[in-house]
Amino acid sequence: MATKCAIGIDLGTTYSCVAVWEEQNSRAEIIHNDQGNRTTPSCVAFTNSQRLVGDAAKNQASTNPTNTVFDAKRLIGRKCSDPVIENDLKLWPFKVVSGAEDKPKIVVNYKGQEKQFTPEEISSMILTKMKDIAGAFLESSVTDAVITVPAYFNDSQRKATRDAGTIAGLNVMRILNEPTAAALAYGLQKRPNCAEKRNVFVFDLGGGTFDVSLLTIKGGRYQVKATAGDTHLGGEDFDNRMVTFLAREFQRKHKEDMSGNSKALRRLRNECEKAKRILSYNSEATIDIDTLFNGFDFSKTITRAKFEKLNDDLFEKCMETVKRCLDDGKVDKNDVHDIVLVGGSSRIPKVQKLLQEFFPGKELCKSINPDEAVAYGAAVQASLLINSSHGRNDSKTLKNLALMDVTPLSLGTSIKGDLMSVLIPRNTPIPAKKNGTYFTDSDDQPTVCVDVYEGERLRASENNMLGMFSFEVPPAPRGFPIYICFEVNEDGILNVTVEEKLTGKKQEIAISNERERLTAEEVAKMIEEAEMLKEEDESYKERVKAKNALDECVYKVKKAIKDGKFFSKVSAFDKQRIMGAIREARDLVNDNGVEQGETYQYEKCLMELQSVTNEIMNKINPDGEESGSDED
Repeated sequence: MATKCAIGIDLGTTYSCVAVWEEQNSRAEIIHNDQGNRTTPSCVAFTNSQRLVGDAAKNQASTNPTNTVFDAKRLIGRKCSDPVIENDLKLWPFKVVSGAEDKPKIVVNYKGQEKQFTPEEISSMILTKMKDIAGAFLESSVTDAVITVPAYFNDSQRKATRDAGTIAGLNVMRILNEPTAAALAYGLQKRPNCAEKRNVFVFDLGGGTFDVSLLTIKGGRYQVKATAGDTHLGGEDFDNRMVTFLAREFQRKHKEDMSGNSKALRRLRNECEKAKRILSYNSEATIDIDTLFNGFDFSKTITRAKFEKLNDDLFEKCMETVKRCLDDGKVDKNDVHDIVLVGGSSRIPKVQKLLQEFFPGKELCKSINPDEAVAYGAAVQASLLINSSHGRNDSKTLKNLALMDVTPLSLGTSIKGDLMSVLIPRNTPIPAKKNGTYFTDSDDQPTVCVDVYEGERLRASENNMLGMFSFEVPPAPRGFPIYICFEVNEDGILNVTVEEKLTGKKQEIAISNERERLTAEEVAKMIEEAEMLKEEDESYKERVKAKNALDECVYKVKKAIKDGKFFSKVSAFDKQRIMGAIREARDLVNDNGVEQGETYQYEKCLMELQSVTNEIMNKINPDGEESGSDED
């Protein structure tokens, strides 16, 4: 393209989506993948011959469950000992082990060898796929991107997502909250010339995460007032409830326990996901699986009422979060003008009913695509940033657009008695900068230990520690003042400055949470490994391309022989030559033992077959200018 552009990527738990802003049409274009789908499964599979990402990975999940990885977003930036992760481990068919500093590692078998990948690496493979999809559409390489995350992602999860983008070869311009991105999409599509201030409530229930945000829109100004959510609640949890229920039904009926069989559970999960979608527009759905486990078939009709009962507490949990967000934003539910539904799970009738009851007399906005709204908004933000970085602001539609987001969690430090001293309360507009004054506890105290936390608990140790460091202070009586400054950038990532004014000493720290985040060396190594995997993928594609070309040539030559006209004019000696060449080519095509990296064998065999065929064709038709063209 004539001008450099940036893309917006919705990196979802179950599906991902990529978009680019098109100025000539004044809208974001959702980019379809190589299968023609506008969303791509967030799924990566490893086989004995290749690595698969997206639709290809999901399509073979039931036959290769232990090496098909999904839900990486639920692992990113977390520890293995996290209670919610421990629950997921019981349901995932793939293996997860605890690495250094309790970081999760996903174990798969790839090309006959055991490999371990971090959640960041798996996410980077999905991001690379989205990058390639965009590159194919734009007919140029693309590196600048805005990546969205759930609004309630903490500091380590945001940084881990940025690391995943770096491994994928992306310049991550901004980490953007998903409901904020959705609000941008809604405002531009449905409220482009909003003269009066409107309170917009975004309800984002996706495959693995749940977010709500309260925003005000006026003109081109989008200001987030409050946000709340659960980074571990979504469609996958509804599926899990159905899987558990139906597995018990199977055991009750056939006296067989399938809980340890990953293939059976994967097949059941696939059917449960389909049933969940059917129940959004039908009152019942039938799950029918042949030879599900130990030779037993399984058939069960599940009603919408039963599905709602299985997930009743999760639906109620969603509504509690809605109420908390409104309370934090200090806005009465009657003052909300628009309720925007985002995320595939927002289609569930029970969810819509509960929202309708909570906001009586208000219409739910279902007119924007819930699967694509986040990517749309991310593309808008990407366009704003790329134009700003190049000193351009000539977009007619986006020219006056301004976006103000908020911090999802309170940020502070621990003080005497293990109390949490909050410097930046949750839902503070970002970027934000707040100062606090603290004092030494004893005379001639040599150092001050600064512990940085995020969370809402009164006791600091019950919150999530982001980092800690020591700051040297000059000898002084107890009560010597220390000045601490917390600064949150546009990505919601924190930097801390500590200063004492007697000597003017200052220490600036970028809170990196090294215990949970990848080191620079680890990221560099993963970038190198990602390049190696990319080369292997390309090598495999070339091998398949060469194999298919040889197969096609064999087919055409055999078809010409079958027609009879060609073969009737060929001598007995030449018949033996051509049949021998066909036999050799067919044996090579049908040999599944040929390993990747032997593309040259197919290419050499193809050249030999074409050479023999063309030579014989020229003998029987020496004047034909296009002799043998059908066999090329």
